[in-house]
Amino acid sequence: MLRRRMLLLCCLGWGMARAQPKPTGDVVLTVGGRPGAGPRTAFDMKMLESLPQHSFTTHTPWYTEPVRFTGPLLRDVLAMAGIRGSKIVAVALNDYRTEIPFNDVTQHDVIVARLMNDKPMSVREKGPLFIVYPYDSKPELKAEIYYNRSAWQLNQLQVQ
Repeated sequence: MLRRRMLLLCCLGWGMARAQPKPTGDVVLTVGGRPGAGPRTAFDMKMLESLPQHSFTTHTPWYTEPVRFTGPLLRDVLAMAGIRGSKIVAVALNDYRTEIPFNDVTQHDVIVARLMNDKPMSVREKGPLFIVYPYDSKPELKAEIYYNRSAWQLNQLQVQ
């Protein structure tokens, strides 16, 4: 009986992995476990746009004026990839890495911003993707620890 259950769970997992959409454009984000461990999900911008979009305007230490950011919730991106863990390592184009506790994505509306002030971000403007917390929504988010968990020029999420 246990063997049948395990087989069923494996088949269901395999079917879910196959059902994930595939990018048709340039890959802008790859989500998976540790490098070399298991399947990875590649996202193009269209796939990220297909997720529910969230916007907020917030002050940041990087800009003098409040900025409006728009993009999917980080938890929705991870759900689409079918990945869970205890921490997320966000990796930028320049190989900058920062760790984000998995609890952050459930406790705060952290987004993978693809728009800044309603416009796509170039690499020069910290894009094309930028992990942003809604800093102005809670006093505790206006802290160095949360600023350091933000990653601009994001291109990988490694869930551990």
